[in-house]
Amino acid sequence: MFRRHLLLTAPAFIALGACTGGPLGLAMAPNSVLIVTRHADREGEDLTAKGRQRARALVAALDGMPLDAIYAPGIKRNLDTAAPLAAARGFAVHRIPQEAPTAALMQAGAGKSVIWIGNKGNIATIWEDLGLSDPAPLAYGDLHILRSDSDGGLTLDRRRYGPD
Repeated sequence: MFRRHLLLTAPAFIALGACTGGPLGLAMAPNSVLIVTRHADREGEDLTAKGRQRARALVAALDGMPLDAIYAPGIKRNLDTAAPLAAARGFAVHRIPQEAPTAALMQAGAGKSVIWIGNKGNIATIWEDLGLSDPAPLAYGDLHILRSDSDGGLTLDRRRYGPD
C-alpha cells in the first residue's frame, strides 16, 4: 500500500534578514519564492522504487502552494523527479544548465514562485551564490522554501517529504 509521508518535520521558519546576495552579488527579487529540493533517491541515473515514491510525494508536499514554473537541469534523475509534479500542475519542466544555475534561476523566478529540482553540487552553488549560511537542502526529501518579501528580506521554511 502506498503510504504518503508529508512534511515529516514541523516547518522551521528562520528569518534570514535582507539578502544582498553572495560573492557574485546575486539575490532573490522582492516578492519571489524559490523552492529547492534535490532529485529523488537514485541508483545510477535511474530513480529507485523509493525515489519514484518520493517524486510522487513531492506533488502532495506542494499541494495548495502556488507554483509558476518548474526548473531542473536536463539530467534524467532530475527530470524523472520533476515529472509527477509537472503532470499534476500541467507544466513543462524548464531546463537550466546545472553549472552555475543561480543567475538564470533568479532571473526566471523574479516575482514568481518556482521550484528548482537539482543536485547536491548545484544546490550548494545556489546557496553559496545567494550568501545563505543555513545548511542547503542536500538530503533526499529535503524541501526548502525561500521567500523574499517586498523589501527583499528572506525567510526560510525547511521541510521534509516522502518515505523515510
